[in-house]
Amino acid sequence: MATDRISIRINPRLRRGLQEQASLSGKRVSDAVRKALEAYFVDCGSSVTCYDLALKAGLIGAARKAPRNLSTQREHFRGFGRSKRGNSR
Repeated sequence: MATDRISIRINPRLRRGLQEQASLSGKRVSDAVRKALEAYFVDCGSSVTCYDLALKAGLIGAARKAPRNLSTQREHFRGFGRSKRGNSR
């Protein structure tokens, strides 16, 4: 697998923590950094919801002549999915 090399500056406390983590796990410091970056990106991805993505895409509030909170307020769902005769499918 091809890899890229990057350089970063960190404070001495972070450097000691990296060296300690690498030593405890029997790995190199670069392995500890890669593991930390992978965990960071997993955490970042889980905080984005479908609602956040739809809002960013401009899909929330896109229905004309409808309340702006149509997709988020339960009151607008009353009777949703029922036929006019009161039969639900």
